[in-house]
Amino acid sequence: MLHKTRGIVLRTVKYGDTSLIVSVFTELFGLQSYIVNGVRSSKPKAAKGNLLQPGNILEMVVYHNEIKNLQRISEFKLGFIYNALHFNVVKNTVALYMIELLQKCLKQPEQHLELYYFAEHTLQLLDISTMPVAANLPLYFTLKLGEHLGFRLNGRFSEYTPYLDLQEGTFTDLPPHHVDHLDPINSELTDQLFQCSEVQHLANVNMNKERRRKLMYAYLDFFRLHLPDFTEMHSPPILHEILDA
Repeated sequence: MLHKTRGIVLRTVKYGDTSLIVSVFTELFGLQSYIVNGVRSSKPKAAKGNLLQPGNILEMVVYHNEIKNLQRISEFKLGFIYNALHFNVVKNTVALYMIELLQKCLKQPEQHLELYYFAEHTLQLLDISTMPVAANLPLYFTLKLGEHLGFRLNGRFSEYTPYLDLQEGTFTDLPPHHVDHLDPINSELTDQLFQCSEVQHLANVNMNKERRRKLMYAYLDFFRLHLPDFTEMHSPPILHEILDA
């Protein structure tokens, strides 16, 4: 049966001489793998294969069979045209981090509408954002993705609860008796990031490169604590090199 759905391209793998297998986070069906034939040949229609870059948002008509692991795409086109994301090295690197994090977290082919809309909207905002926003966006996206996956932060930073316990995801009055926690400065910055109601407000959260780096790895440790099969990511060192500010 044919269905119309939007989707975010996560990964492409060459298949045969002219085809691709494309991993897509779809609006209707969650994570899906599609075989797309003839997009690596010299024929004119193969140029459509350029639309299958990771991070691209597509409008698709797809065949879907619940019992199959590999689906087929009947038609696809861009659902959103980026102005800067593929050409600006900072924004492109941020986008690739977001895509890799989604790959690490999405394991099952199940619909997750709120997460899909959040990811799509954040990519669109990244495309038009200023550099201060883009620099803090990976941290914000990581925290909010955790919330969508079911391990949100509880409580708020205050002078009475200045420590963030990463094992419990809770702000506490005293440092816990384990190493998985943030000191008051990093706990306050985390609360500021998490409470941003609009992505544009991220520009108001000031920190240097080294602070961002430490928070990034702390947040990824947070994911490891709550997702047992969460594996090491490759994009953070590249991200920190690009965000040299």
